[in-house]
Amino acid sequence: MGRTKLEIKKIEDKARRQTTFTKRRQGMYKKANELATKCSAQVAVMAFSNAGNFSYGHPGVNTVLRRYEAVGEGAGQ
Repeated sequence: MGRTKLEIKKIEDKARRQTTFTKRRQGMYKKANELATKCSAQVAVMAFSNAGNFSYGHPGVNTVLRRYEAVGEGAGQ
């Protein structure tokens, strides 16, 4: 049998919310790294919390963002 669906709602306790954010961010970065490694993909992830911002990129966030911008500029032609 599958998992029970849980209601998604805001975590009211700030400390618990930050802990959850940190754990989930690490999991998201791990998945992004796996995608980049297994598929030779360029991946960028940006996550913003109330405590600050975080980014992960393979080969680097700026490299991936420049490529994204270049594709966007070419799409308008």
